[in-house]
Amino acid sequence: MEGMSESENVSTMPEWEQRFRAPRVSLPDWAEDAPDRSLFVSNATGTYELYAWDRAGGQQRQVTDRPNGTTDGVLTPDGEAIWWFSDTDGDEFGVWMRQPFGGGEDEPAAPGLAPSYPAGLAIGRDGSAVIGRSTDEDGTTIHLVPAPGSGEAVEIYRHRESAGVGDLSYDGTLIALEHTEHGDAMHSALRVVRPDGSTVAELDDTEGGTKELGLAVLGFAPVAGDPRLLVGHQRRGRWEPMIWDPVAGTETALPVDLPGDVGAEWYPDGSALLIEHSFEARSELWRYEPGAAEPVRVETPAGTVSGATARPDGTVEYLWSSAAQPPVVRSTSGAVVLDPPGAKAPASVAVEDAWVEGPGGRIHALVQKPATGDGPFPTVFEIHGGPTWHDSDAFASGPAAWVDHGFAVVRVNYRGSTGYGRAWTDALKHRVGLIELEDIAAVRDWSVKSGLADPQRLVLAGGSWGGYLTLLGLGTQPDAWALGLAAVPVADYVTAYHDEMEALKAMDRTLLGGTPEEVPERFEVSSPLTYVDAVRAPVYISAGVNDPRCPIRQVENYVDRLAARGAVHEVYRYDAGHGSLVVEERIKQVRLELEFALKHLGGGDVLGA
Repeated sequence: MEGMSESENVSTMPEWEQRFRAPRVSLPDWAEDAPDRSLFVSNATGTYELYAWDRAGGQQRQVTDRPNGTTDGVLTPDGEAIWWFSDTDGDEFGVWMRQPFGGGEDEPAAPGLAPSYPAGLAIGRDGSAVIGRSTDEDGTTIHLVPAPGSGEAVEIYRHRESAGVGDLSYDGTLIALEHTEHGDAMHSALRVVRPDGSTVAELDDTEGGTKELGLAVLGFAPVAGDPRLLVGHQRRGRWEPMIWDPVAGTETALPVDLPGDVGAEWYPDGSALLIEHSFEARSELWRYEPGAAEPVRVETPAGTVSGATARPDGTVEYLWSSAAQPPVVRSTSGAVVLDPPGAKAPASVAVEDAWVEGPGGRIHALVQKPATGDGPFPTVFEIHGGPTWHDSDAFASGPAAWVDHGFAVVRVNYRGSTGYGRAWTDALKHRVGLIELEDIAAVRDWSVKSGLADPQRLVLAGGSWGGYLTLLGLGTQPDAWALGLAAVPVADYVTAYHDEMEALKAMDRTLLGGTPEEVPERFEVSSPLTYVDAVRAPVYISAGVNDPRCPIRQVENYVDRLAARGAVHEVYRYDAGHGSLVVEERIKQVRLELEFALKHLGGGDVLGA
């Protein structure tokens, strides 16, 4: 609009679009030995890219500039360089590049290594790095890359099953690896090795794959000469931290008796731990000093802390939001740490909790309703991906857009979700997809009986694993849903297995108990393609043509079956991978979903279309 400023132009748009376009920033990472040098992700240009921030001087600059965006980047400990992962149009297959912190030409960070899927990265103080790689041909390989000009990369680990780099000790003498050599991709074991690949110590809670307990690397102590490793474990039925000294062979349990899952990271001087506690879709922070009787609360507002870090002066910076309030990077000093310029995202409505009895126990669901009007509402069941993830009381522009258009939104933390204990997360084995849908059905029945949802206008929707459950639910529960919206879904499980990246093959073998050739009946019963002819609701599908996680060929197989029988459907294909980092593309996809739903369910126009 000629003569109108950008902020004025944005302010005339409907609120749902403003939420997507509002500038956002991630929690800044900072260089361990140069804490005034930080790296963050922002959508300020309309595409999510990496930005360098000199906190002492206040200067910020854009590091990457690619058509489909960039989000994976790491600072070297001295803050002199930025490593970033370069793939092709979102296919997640590429190489690490290196750029000076102050700007300059990009160069391959490890020129001897061929492109791969990433499997972890740790950078040493001497300029060396440990790089994890995954390919269909080689499985996982891990390489020690010397400082630039000091020689060629050396392979120190190789295995067919999935593995990854956990961390590198302060002095570079110990490397922590996570691996699943036992064949259970959901529960990693740990190995600490020297730079020559020789083993220092092992920690395995799976007992060779016969026991379903996982371990995770949380980080070496940030102090010279200190070999202690902070480790996440599941020995008491949930994630919680302990301290493992792989050299001395000792384990130190921590008296952090908080309900729900607990993570941690070191304070910069190694004197304390910053505890991140997640429980019933909210999160909070605590400080714990080893040897103390209990942790001390770090005050944060009610809602979700999506990330936190302790600074050298002892303050804590964290990224916070709630379903009603947009994200902001705050400090325990009371300051807003990083406030991007431009129009702010409009608020949305608060989330309400629903607890529903289900076949596997109490199910937690999060509900948002339009601010005006009484139910029953047309209702979108927005199903999260993962499946090892969970919805929380955090700001989300997608659900807010549906609420703006008069829909209630229900998000279900079905069995398989994290945050409710190990047994809840691990419940999916062998009856993959069907178990989650049992929980979704229980919450759906509650939503109708409670008067929240209109039974004639129920929408099943989701992306990734949520898209998979959408297509599976439309076929196995054809009378329950009036409409389906599936983004980047698994649609044909057998073809998806053969085409997806190797790490996801390992996960599918764990979930289903083998390959499609070994357990064909399990793949068949869990595949949406098996039930495609039973689908009666209109279906909208969006898919990235470069997606390595839910590849395009298996989506086309499903779409061909819909088309062959004249089923009502629409397909949108876009030139990216497993989702888009381009703001306008995200808005386009939401608008297409809204238009499809309103066309088939009845209702007003899409606001701002």
